[in-house]
Amino acid sequence: MGRATRRSRTRKNRPFWVELPLLIGMALVLALLIKTFLVQAFSIPSDSMQNTLQQGDRVLVDKLTPWFGSEPERGEVVVFHDPADWLAGVPVDEPNTVQKVLSFVGVMPSAEEKDLIKRVIGVGGDTVECAGDGPVKVNGTALDEPYVFPGNTPCSNDEGGRFKVTVPDDKIWVMGDHRQASADSRYHQDDPNQGMVPVDEVVGRAVVVAWPIGRWSTLPVPETFKNVPDKP
Repeated sequence: MGRATRRSRTRKNRPFWVELPLLIGMALVLALLIKTFLVQAFSIPSDSMQNTLQQGDRVLVDKLTPWFGSEPERGEVVVFHDPADWLAGVPVDEPNTVQKVLSFVGVMPSAEEKDLIKRVIGVGGDTVECAGDGPVKVNGTALDEPYVFPGNTPCSNDEGGRFKVTVPDDKIWVMGDHRQASADSRYHQDDPNQGMVPVDEVVGRAVVVAWPIGRWSTLPVPETFKNVPDKP
């Protein structure tokens, strides 16, 4: 009885600084697991999704749902790996060692990863088209897009902005909400994917603007996409 009591007192009296490294290690492992399987922070790198997202916003990306076979749907805002050097020539800030460690475990967004964020307009089997200033049509249905940046037109009356494409299976067609400031699927139709983004390059769906606090909001699917029929 006496020895057990002494051992118990020894554990209780262990200095906090002795346990601190273990607690930090456990917290980092937990953060890494969350980043890998559940949620990851992502920093908005440009103005291409204004005003839905502002440069410097931090969004939380759902990485859990794809593990259960869910694929991107029309209207979702998704983060995806650069599918075909879309970011070629875009400078990337070199993070310091602490930033690298924190971004690796998911505590802060990575500045090194070449990821993009856009809105899904068409999924496999859809026909997406733009003529003149718009509207954008999906399977013949015109989209009502109040999220498009004020002063922009839904389509751009230029060479890349006029198109009619059919999205192959396992790919998506994406566009930025700031239509006249977004180098999205429209302007990469000469790449190996013809401007499409392979579904397996999608990191996950952005669901919440988490920072700054004053801009906290969810990112729901706009109502207009519910009116789009699936292509027979």
